[in-house]
Amino acid sequence: MKVKVILKENIKGVGKKDEIVEVKDGYANNFLFAQNKGIPATPENINKLKSKNEKIKKTHDNDVKKANELKELLSSKEILLKVKAGNNGKVFGSVGGKEIADAIKEQLNLEVDKKKVSTDARMKELGEHFIEIKLHPEVKAVIKVKLEGQE
Repeated sequence: MKVKVILKENIKGVGKKDEIVEVKDGYANNFLFAQNKGIPATPENINKLKSKNEKIKKTHDNDVKKANELKELLSSKEILLKVKAGNNGKVFGSVGGKEIADAIKEQLNLEVDKKKVSTDARMKELGEHFIEIKLHPEVKAVIKVKLEGQE
């Protein structure tokens, strides 16, 4: 006889977390329920799962919306960094994610995690650069960064 089970974690060959699967009752009772890897798919548990998924989706949609608003704001701005450079326009050292994140905080009063600034954003020459910032797994912004030599 088979029973329906809501999985609490990914189980190879059976299904993914929060998925409703049909398994043999012995497997469900002796393994999934005994090791707390699944719960019976009762109407009450299914409703709990649905409300949990709706809450997750609402939070996700809200995060994407906020990230898109921030993207619009960042795309319309320019960051100016004063750096030490040689006569040939080469920067001493390089400008990376930390410096860009600090400049965004200082000039635009916005918090951006330095780890979210594109790693190929190491700038070694004066001038304008376009840097990608990951605001959300689905949303990336491009901000213009201008490097000027210090006098």
